[in-house]
Amino acid sequence: MPDQDKSPQLRVTAVCLGNICRSPIAEAVLRDRIEAAGLSEKVVVDSAGTGDWHLGHEADPRTHAILAQNGYSLTHSARQITAGWMGELDIILVMDSSNYLNVEALVRDSGFAPELYLIRSFDPDLAHFDNLSPELDVPDPYYDPEDGFARVLEMIERAADEFVAGLPARLNQ
Repeated sequence: MPDQDKSPQLRVTAVCLGNICRSPIAEAVLRDRIEAAGLSEKVVVDSAGTGDWHLGHEADPRTHAILAQNGYSLTHSARQITAGWMGELDIILVMDSSNYLNVEALVRDSGFAPELYLIRSFDPDLAHFDNLSPELDVPDPYYDPEDGFARVLEMIERAADEFVAGLPARLNQ
């Protein structure tokens, strides 16, 4: 039997559509922030997609590039979230309202009740928006030829800072 004190108390999964752009960025940023807060022994972070077409693939090269440019590291292989995951998860942070609705259906089908949030609902400047408001979506940068990946990183960093700031209170419950 594993030592209870060394087991993670919270398992957090970031979810987007294909698990090659937004959710890997969120995974890297959250891991970085959790480590900086001294919580990596108590919180495990991973990511997944709602779709299956990128299973086993690396993150998009632009994901790796924007993360490396900003001092983050990521080892990644795309996975798909299923209802079977729900009994193992505590918190699911989704990137947009479509992902939210897809994961909400998985949660409902599973019989388990992990907490489900749009990641940007943790951005203090967006706290006044209702759940599933389009303003809370992290746009998919996959087809964005401009600076979509940089914008996604910035959005996720703001939300991750506030999310991680609230983790000690959750862990002490």
